[in-house]
Amino acid sequence: MRALLFAPSFARRSMEWFDRAANGGRVLRAVMVVVALAWPLVPVSAQGPVVPPPAPQNPSPMLESTRAHERLTSRALGGTVRAFPGPGGKAVELWVPERARTRDACDVVIHFHGAAWLPEQAVAALGARTVAVVLNLGAGSGIYDRSFADPSVFDTLLATVTREVAAATGRPSRLDRVTLVGFSAGHGAVRAILREPRHMGRVDAVLLLDGMHTSYVPEGQVLAAGGTLDTMNLQSLAAFARAAARGEKRMLIAHSEIFPGTYASTTETADWTIGALGLRRTPVLNWGPRGMQQLSEVHAGHFRVLGFAGTTAPDHIDQLHAMPELLKRLLSR
Repeated sequence: MRALLFAPSFARRSMEWFDRAANGGRVLRAVMVVVALAWPLVPVSAQGPVVPPPAPQNPSPMLESTRAHERLTSRALGGTVRAFPGPGGKAVELWVPERARTRDACDVVIHFHGAAWLPEQAVAALGARTVAVVLNLGAGSGIYDRSFADPSVFDTLLATVTREVAAATGRPSRLDRVTLVGFSAGHGAVRAILREPRHMGRVDAVLLLDGMHTSYVPEGQVLAAGGTLDTMNLQSLAAFARAAARGEKRMLIAHSEIFPGTYASTTETADWTIGALGLRRTPVLNWGPRGMQQLSEVHAGHFRVLGFAGTTAPDHIDQLHAMPELLKRLLSR
């Protein structure tokens, strides 16, 4: 008989630390923070004492000092910033560039989870008639999922953005291309929005930055111990990935190698999605943004998966600071 022992409270505290670091936009100076804790399986025998578990190994306790973990810094972008209440009364920040003032229509990038200045910089780097919308709803993907479980919430968000852009530019406006970006826990909003067929049709592109998780079945039982993935949270994302592979949509998934232990990693969920599309990874050795190291890639139609090295907290935040390059790669024609 085998039993699985783990520490979910430690895992939750670790991921909440990630969330606070991302929302604060701080430069991370820690070289290692344990992101989750999963004890190995421990044999239990009626004939003898329980064997003590070994030291935690997920992620590796080694210190990592190879990658640069370069960080962007906030800078003035010009344009107009407006705020309005969103889901749960949480503030939504809208940035409208100066070039949008002369347009009757604009594209919109809606970013979930993270300090607003960084996705605004990423949108500014596109050099196009694109506005940025940023929502921060709390810690954990569940709050993002629940906030958009009612399809009317996304309808209201788009309508309010349209109205606010018109107010900022002083002229009637409409939204053309809609791009959703989910960093870390923010992916919960993306998967909830895409469950609604109308929204699946309305959204043009999706960027996931180290943020596609789900539970194990049974709860907490990792794949190596015979567990499986709860794929319910992945179905809407996989459907969008299929459309992107057919060239109808655009989707880019970027992930690290972080292994939380008590729930599925972004590597495991990306592997499931790749397999669901009948695709395979190609090993590569490339430099990525901010000193990141790319190890694998999948490319089919307008669907891409980029796998990056790294099992530490700074590797997670690297994904957010890589948004300017990854967003441009997603949307380039």
